[in-house]
Amino acid sequence: MSRVDKINYYLDIAQTVSERCTCIRRNFGAIIVKNDEIISTGYVGAPRGRKNCTDLGYCTREALKIPRGERYELCRSIHAEANAIISASRSQMIGATLYLVCVDYKTKELVAGTNSCAMCKRMIINAGIETVIIRDTKTDYRIITVNDWIDNDDSLEGKLGY
Repeated sequence: MSRVDKINYYLDIAQTVSERCTCIRRNFGAIIVKNDEIISTGYVGAPRGRKNCTDLGYCTREALKIPRGERYELCRSIHAEANAIISASRSQMIGATLYLVCVDYKTKELVAGTNSCAMCKRMIINAGIETVIIRDTKTDYRIITVNDWIDNDDSLEGKLGY
């Protein structure tokens, strides 16, 4: 029996965290790890005390056919990365790695090629997180050096994430 490698181990945990999501479009799970210790977790959901899309039975952005990466102000949810970041202290996050997984709500399949949205990228940068690892398949993933987001500022080019 072979052991799962460390990156996929943490991605498996992030994928399990995504099962708590209350978004009816995409289920993201995020964990922040530093020195081989999980600092915090986060998943997509409405702010505490507010109704979730799963409670309401609809998604405003989906009902209006808004494409991915646009009009986030209409979304009821806080993104997984943001929820993980607000649950940890900055001193714990400096130099840490954020693991991110996206699962399609309807098909329950992994969504390859996803990325953090522009706002989450900004939060990740300011949190001091060094690396983001995003799962594409059960065993394949991308490793992103956060400094690349600083050096290649997509907010200057009008590119969108998620």
